[in-house]
Amino acid sequence: MPPPLLVHFSGSQGAAAPGSWRVFAMSPVCGDPLPPVTAISHGPAVAPGATWTLKGVVSNPRYATASEMKTLGGVQQGLGRGEARCAALIPIRKSEAWWTLAQDERRAIFEEQSRHTARSLRTLPAVARRLHHSRDLGEPFDFLTWFEFAPEHKSMFEDLVAELRQTPEWSFVEREVDIRLKRAG
Repeated sequence: MPPPLLVHFSGSQGAAAPGSWRVFAMSPVCGDPLPPVTAISHGPAVAPGATWTLKGVVSNPRYATASEMKTLGGVQQGLGRGEARCAALIPIRKSEAWWTLAQDERRAIFEEQSRHTARSLRTLPAVARRLHHSRDLGEPFDFLTWFEFAPEHKSMFEDLVAELRQTPEWSFVEREVDIRLKRAG
């Protein structure tokens, strides 16, 4: 397994804001919003003059079984594909009730009840995704979820997000912001 990868998502404001992604919609789903921005960059460093920065670590999967990892690895596409001109950054914080559950209890809600991985598999390889863990870094969100997809797969992505928000897992979400982006240029 590669070493953990620290990623900074920097939101900036203004017509000349740095970032390879332009924000076209930004809304709180539940809890407090983030300050509005017009562009987002992501990478190993904080963007100069950023309005806000969220950081997360890409590391070992927490809830996937070996079989699920093998299946995901067989169909997941990488980020940065030329045709993937749309993206979503969805930071999420779950309640303390979630974190006081034992690992097997969280797994049961995540997959056996909510079918999170199984639902997500239906969108692969069209929707590439990467999860960034933030809770242990003292960040305001527990997870930063990043998705990239081609414009023609937007409805597939919207259906997935709507389905997941109706599952038992989402009853533990206390803060979520939905940021939709288009590749700059």
